Amino acid sequence: MKDKKEWYIEYEIQRDRPGLLGDLASMLGMLNINITTINGVENNRRGMLVMADDDEKIEVLRNIIHKVDNITITRLRPPTMLDRLAVRHGRYIARDTEDKKTFRFIRDELGLLVDFMAEIFKKEGNQLVGIRGMPRVGKTESMIAASVSANKRWTFISSTLLRQTVRSTLAVDEMSTDHVYLIDGIVSTLRSTERHHCLLREIMNFPAAKVIEHPDIFVRESEYELDDFQYIIELRHNPDEEITYEMLNNQALNDFDVT
Repeated sequence: MKDKKEWYIEYEIQRDRPGLLGDLASMLGMLNINITTINGVENNRRGMLVMADDDEKIEVLRNIIHKVDNITITRLRPPTMLDRLAVRHGRYIARDTEDKKTFRFIRDELGLLVDFMAEIFKKEGNQLVGIRGMPRVGKTESMIAASVSANKRWTFISSTLLRQTVRSTLAVDEMSTDHVYLIDGIVSTLRSTERHHCLLREIMNFPAAKVIEHPDIFVRESEYELDDFQYIIELRHNPDEEITYEMLNNQALNDFDVT
């Protein structure tokens, strides 16, 4: 018996009619392709996760649907992390057209953001995430919630959540790949000590997930570069909000409430 493989199918409805989904489901059933999850993902589009025991059946399905006038396949592939999230939440994550590692969210999408970061935290190795956003938009809360969702322990290396935190040492049990390390880029570069910098370098080289708030200031004031980040997240109160600290000089940044 062949092992079943998961696929993501997305199709655009050219002409909606009663029974269209039923006809597609019947077609999948005849090919012994099982639907595990289905949801609308964009206007006039549906996405589904399916299981098939033969890749040739997927190609047969592709060829059949190409002959159908009512729907057009837009994606047919092994599912990516973004595909799974699209089916789960019914929408795709906004992505920068030029910088493919930059993903955009608004505050109303915190649930989607938490799931997105949780999937990143579950990955093994050195996952470095930067998160941009103005004060009190939900950056820190999202990082903590995503750590819990990923079944990871979270540790502040630097923060201003309750009071200013600048760690210079960690306990033995805090150095673990089961941790997510949360770093405030402003605090770590503009308000810290050399001992903190030594710990920060150790954490940055440690093969675990790390999230840095205000990555642009972190990069500007340290030896690291934006190319070192695998993901950049932008979180806004609304789609038109500008994320900027241009009006603040270094002294103002030191006094600025960045929680």
